[in-house]
Amino acid sequence: MVPLLVDDVVPFEDWTAAARASLAFLHRTVGLDVWMVTHLEDPAQVVLYAHPQEVIPQGTSLPWQQSFCRSMVSGVGPRVATVAAATPAYRDLMTGHAERVAAYIGVPLVSRDGTVFGTLCGVSSRAQPRTLTRHLPLVEMTARMLSSLLPVPPREPGPG
Repeated sequence: MVPLLVDDVVPFEDWTAAARASLAFLHRTVGLDVWMVTHLEDPAQVVLYAHPQEVIPQGTSLPWQQSFCRSMVSGVGPRVATVAAATPAYRDLMTGHAERVAAYIGVPLVSRDGTVFGTLCGVSSRAQPRTLTRHLPLVEMTARMLSSLLPVPPREPGPG
């Protein structure tokens, strides 16, 4: 019997493991300073996971109204900004933590009911070449798979 070599492709234990592995993969493959999975808890955007973890601590809360991700989700800003300061939708957000964001790529994470759960995004403190845009399909597919794996919230018990 020939041994099966599948250890590197076994399913992730849960959504958290899949999200963390996705961030590490995107960091290795695409680059950028940090990759995050966030959750929208209006009026804030909360970092659930980041890679590298020490760049942005888990639980960091950012004002949703001033976030690059809100502009992207609303369609006002593009999913990829290789030079954030030259992108009108993001140029006006260059305050606080955002002033260190010179390049951005982000995609919404969407629940099965169509609501925005949060985002998958990467940022860099340095502007990036236009070739960063070639990675958008990879980031979109990763976000779609993470969205597909989102735990379904328990249903409220109905009347009797």
